[in-house]
Amino acid sequence: MTSAVVSPVVDAVTLRRVITKFHDGLTSHRQVLDNLNVYPVPDGDTGLNMSSTLQSVLESCEDTADDLEALCAAISHGALMGARGNSGVILAQILRGICGALSQSTQSTQSTEPDAATMAAALQAASDGAYSAVARPVEGTILTVVREAAEAAQSTASQGASLVEVLDAASDRGHDALARTPEMLPVLAAAGVVDAGGAGLLLLFDACLNVFDGRPMPEPPEAPPSQAAAHAGTSDASGRAVSDAPSDAEHPASEFSVADLRYEVMFLLDAPDSAVDSFKAAWKDIGDSIVVVGGDGIWNCHIHTDHIGAAIEAGIAVGRPHRIEVTDILEQAGDHTEWFNQPPTDTDTANDDRVTVQAFEPVEITEVDSCAVVAVGAGAGLVEILESMGAQRVVTGGQSMNPSTAELLAAVDSLPTGNVVVLPNNKNIIGVAEQLDGETRRNVGVVPTRSVVEGLAALMSFNGTATITANLQEMARAADCVISGEVTQAVREASSSAASISTGDWLGIGPAGIEAVTSDMTTAATALLDSIVTDHHELLTVIAGEDADDAATAAIVSHMTEHHSDIEVEVTDGGQPLYPYYFGVE
Repeated sequence: MTSAVVSPVVDAVTLRRVITKFHDGLTSHRQVLDNLNVYPVPDGDTGLNMSSTLQSVLESCEDTADDLEALCAAISHGALMGARGNSGVILAQILRGICGALSQSTQSTQSTEPDAATMAAALQAASDGAYSAVARPVEGTILTVVREAAEAAQSTASQGASLVEVLDAASDRGHDALARTPEMLPVLAAAGVVDAGGAGLLLLFDACLNVFDGRPMPEPPEAPPSQAAAHAGTSDASGRAVSDAPSDAEHPASEFSVADLRYEVMFLLDAPDSAVDSFKAAWKDIGDSIVVVGGDGIWNCHIHTDHIGAAIEAGIAVGRPHRIEVTDILEQAGDHTEWFNQPPTDTDTANDDRVTVQAFEPVEITEVDSCAVVAVGAGAGLVEILESMGAQRVVTGGQSMNPSTAELLAAVDSLPTGNVVVLPNNKNIIGVAEQLDGETRRNVGVVPTRSVVEGLAALMSFNGTATITANLQEMARAADCVISGEVTQAVREASSSAASISTGDWLGIGPAGIEAVTSDMTTAATALLDSIVTDHHELLTVIAGEDADDAATAAIVSHMTEHHSDIEVEVTDGGQPLYPYYFGVE
């Protein structure tokens, strides 16, 4: 095949336009990519994660001159530093592979305008980089799409084709590969959908063809689908059904159960390249969905695990982890409904605007020996309770709302005391809170409270005139005496040791994981209580959320009176979102 068209070239100006168009495409299609999760342990929010990664790339390129080598370096750096979620990390590796090959071409040929063959080689480098980043790669994911697209590009370029023809071939094969992903992964076939990460990647080829050949970018659906429609299947710009299911490019059949893979841990790791293999090996023992990308001493790391501390400690063993993010995947799935029927905004691509960031102002330390408490909580009632029990600062956060290290640090530095105890009140905030001590002049200690009820128990033992060491010991002891439980509603199908989960089921979640799965909120609550309450307990604290109702609360109290008559029940209005009930058993 020979080209009848003079091929355009890839220079800094056109590459910048491609990245901008790709970002715009991901942003406009975010709902399509986000709306459905069928994998029992979803990576969640593929569209948001991929568009956030591109937002970081754009910011990295803002002050970069129109020099291809410099722009490629900026894109690579921005992608690595800003990659969010599993799909974002893999996308970052794809972009780094492309930019590395383009940059290397300008150095070796002295040309500032790589040709079609160079672009084909760049796509092959992207595929190689993506596969090398994933600990357990499997076909039927974004990996398949990028690999087959690269193969088509290489074959077409070898026949003397133009840049547009190469991109056309890559796009066509990529769409074909995406359509076949359900044949490779049964979880996709069962839901009648294709992989969302692969669908998002195809927008890169659309962006290239828009810039180099003037073709319009595909339009997203005019209106986001309803939740019911999303559960049945949503579609990409080509009408194909989309799922965020295994966008992590990991095999869904693994030795780890749903409960074992509850948390997503991500951080940047400063470590020598020679130490990364041992780091990956340590992570393979504690989780799945492992993606580690980077080089030259800086790595972006992602894992699904139930062992947050061990995941972070593995990084500490070989280097310095920083910008640590921990997400409770079950809570993330619960929060997923908040995005249905909400059009994306500019800020959504970089920030989760559901979290209110308080404007805490820093102050000087005037009470060197005194101790104060910073707690995390969501819901007007809970904030009032925490403050009334002695928390000087309450940072908005908790279930589905994870404050950053910067937000917690601002609260700590707004206190005049030389010592501060932090109550994260959620498992997925503990790792972030533990980064504070080295970032402030104050002496910061963390009581690793995993729930608000543990935090309330800890506050009962707080003494503002005692040393921070004494407070940490007493507050941790008090927190350990509480058994926590919570009730929420499933928004996706899943499996658990308790029962199969359907969308809309009510879940009773205890320390060991999901204890009850029913179609009725009250039944889920009482079944959970029966599993965690014993004859040795004396007090049950019920914290009612914004979705609780008086009849259900009365039924819960009545059930306790009938079946656990020796236990005192206290009901408090917490107003927390998404979780109608928190329980604390002492």
